[in-house]
Amino acid sequence: MCAFSKRIIIGVDPGTVVTGYGVVEVSRGQLDRVASGTVRLPGGGLQTKLSELYARVLQLLDEYAPGEVALESVFHHRNVQSALKLGHARAAIMLAAIHRGVPIYEYSPKEMKLGVVGSGGATKEQVAFMVRQILRIDGKMRADESDALGLAICHAHRMKRPAVAPRSWEQYVKTHPERIKS
Repeated sequence: MCAFSKRIIIGVDPGTVVTGYGVVEVSRGQLDRVASGTVRLPGGGLQTKLSELYARVLQLLDEYAPGEVALESVFHHRNVQSALKLGHARAAIMLAAIHRGVPIYEYSPKEMKLGVVGSGGATKEQVAFMVRQILRIDGKMRADESDALGLAICHAHRMKRPAVAPRSWEQYVKTHPERIKS
């Protein structure tokens, strides 16, 4: 990434009742909030909720034209039904991004917390505090919204220093000859 390039990233914290979103602009090493909020899904069946979620994510993608989507990845959940519903919501979001040709990057809650707070075990309150500090936001926001902004921040930080692990020792040696002692 060029030091002077400008990028728009949308972070999405999926849910079947409330989905959080956060749009961040990265310019000259600075992170700024463009927009954030929540999408409250209607009552009714899962199909209705997923259809509405898909439509709203398409609207957000059209309105803010992000170059990347940072999405919370699947994680282990105690309640299997909740995990399945969350998976359906993620699929609706992914499908909207795919239809708009926007690349999707996934981060676990632990990765996001590590990228924003510096600790994978951070609380929701700690994430919200750091999101407000990093983006210079006054006031409170819903946890879904701060988590979505946290995903966008995490992705912006990750893109500055991509963590591309070598696939083999041979590749590592080729990539880092200065670390090899004869």
